[in-house]
Formats: sequence, structure tokens, C-alpha cells
Amino acid sequence: MNPHAAQPATLQALAKSLWRNRQLIFQMARREVVGRYKGSVLGLAWSFFNPVFMLTVYTFVFSEIFKSRWAGASESKTQFAVLLFAGLIVQSLFAEVLNRSPSLILGNANYVKKVVFPIEILPIVAIGAALFHSLISMSVLLAAFVLFNGYLNWTVILIPFVLLPLVILITGISWMLASLGVFLRDVGQTITIITTVLMFLSPVFYPVSAVPERFRVWIMANPLTFIIEQAREVLIWGHLPNWIGLGIYTIVAVVIAWSGFAWFQKTKKGFADVL
Repeated sequence: MNPHAAQPATLQALAKSLWRNRQLIFQMARREVVGRYKGSVLGLAWSFFNPVFMLTVYTFVFSEIFKSRWAGASESKTQFAVLLFAGLIVQSLFAEVLNRSPSLILGNANYVKKVVFPIEILPIVAIGAALFHSLISMSVLLAAFVLFNGYLNWTVILIPFVLLPLVILITGISWMLASLGVFLRDVGQTITIITTVLMFLSPVFYPVSAVPERFRVWIMANPLTFIIEQAREVLIWGHLPNWIGLGIYTIVAVVIAWSGFAWFQKTKKGFADVL
């Protein structure tokens, strides 16, 4: 294989690559998850205890210290913590993948320079590992919801349809950042600042209704806002998601993902020269 030859960047080529390397993606994602806790006494159990600990802290701080209440929610002391945690799960998935993306190629330079390896799957591997931790956090959230409320909304089964558009969007952005990170080393520092800003400009700690009308358009422009709101609809409130909104979001996400993949394929022939 000539590394300097033009690489296919069509959706068909992307689908073929993902299907052909599905076992490799699974094995590498599994290795990444296990490797994160390698050498620790509790091992993978940390992936469960971390969200449990954070949920406990949020419940105590916001219900006992700040006495926070969510507009339109019940006066339950734990309701704010559950709502906040639902938003943080979405935000953490977004931030974890994007913060790692600029260093994906830099941290796996041996795959670029020494062997013929489908490096376009590296962002997919990172997303797979992040989704595993999101799944654990989601399980903790649902267990806490049942403990606090005594029931579980049937609409929770729709959460994959809510998160799928965000995952597609993250994939496209991750390809772009992984490529840019090779040529511009400042991207890693910049994206950390951006994801932090997006966290505070999304309805993680507050409802959209609490934002002054003149600023609300900026909050709604945040790609996290719609997904966070829809996640709460199906997880907390027991409502059906906005299917039309999710459809539009998915179309935009697919366009961005395709653009990100095309950019990655076009630029990856220069990775070996830079590294």
C-alpha cells in the first residue's frame, strides 16, 4: 500500500472500513478500557464507583448546601442531582472524546510509521471506550432514579436514539481534530478550553428556561443543548423525544462526519512525514 496515494473518502469506503475492522475496533476499545485501570486494586470496578461517588457528591452539594431546585421539577432534594447527572453524562461523552482526539495520532505514531494500519479507526476506538463509561454512568443514574422515585420510565429504552446523532457528530469532529493535532500541536490545548466553555454554555447545571431570552439563542446553538434536553425528556420526564429535531440533527451530523472523514483521508498521507 502506497501511504502517499489518495485514500477513498466516500461513505461507502467508510462503511467498508468500519465493517472490515469491526473486530479490531472492539478489541482495541476493550484494551483501552481495561488498560485505564491496569494495576489498580479494584480494576474495572472503578468505572462503577466513580459515577456513584460523583452522584453522591452532587446530591449532597446541591440538595443540602445550595438547596438548589430545578424549574418545573418536584421539590425533591435529589431531583436536581439526577437532572444534573443526566446532563453531565452527555457532556462527559462529548468532552472525553474531543479532548483526546488531537493526540490520537501522536500517541500512536508507530501505527503510522511502521505498519500498515487503518488509522481511521482510532477515533472510533476512543468513542467506543467513552461509550462504555457512559453506559456505566447511565446505569448508575437509572439505579438512583429508581431508588429516589420508586419507578422507571419506559422511555429510557429510547436513549440510544437520542445519543446516536451526537455520537455521529463526535466522530466527524474527532477525525478533524485527530488530523489537525498532527500538524498543529496547539489544537490539544485549544479544544480543552472549548469543551469547558461549551459545558457552561449548555443546560448541564441549569434549565434552558433560566437563561435570559437575549442569550438563549447562543445556548441553543450549542450542539450539546438539544441532546441534553432530549436525554432528560426520555430518562427523567418520561416523554417521547423530538423525533423531527433528532432527524435534522442526524442529517447535519452525518454531513459533518463525512466531511471529517474526507478531511482525515486527504491529510493522513502526510502524517508519516510530520511524525
